[in-house]
Amino acid sequence: MDFSLHVEHLSEEATLVVVSGELDVYAAAPFRNTVVDLIQLGHCRLVLDLDGVDFLDSTNLGVVVTSLKRTWDRGGGVALVITNPHMMKHFTLTGLTRVFTIHDTVAQALEALAREAWGVGRPRSL
Repeated sequence: MDFSLHVEHLSEEATLVVVSGELDVYAAAPFRNTVVDLIQLGHCRLVLDLDGVDFLDSTNLGVVVTSLKRTWDRGGGVALVITNPHMMKHFTLTGLTRVFTIHDTVAQALEALAREAWGVGRPRSL
């Protein structure tokens, strides 16, 4: 399956990155470059919508973790949208459900980022 990536600036405070398809070795560079570029441009509150992802390798899981570290360093954060049980398994087995906020909808993820901006409900550090 192919990989696709769509970026939408929802507000001055939040940017949505919708990813679908297979996040494999071939998708790692464009995914990483997109996220790093957004953060370097000051977009430090990211919603990563991974609901359309069918496959996630360890390299791309690392991109997701690194995005959280980089946004935290700049006072931001990352909220994930995942409803697929297979995808959730990656985050559960690695213990990342303790550091990421994971939501069923983009609206819920945006709400969580807003709460984190006020210091409420921030997950544990990495």
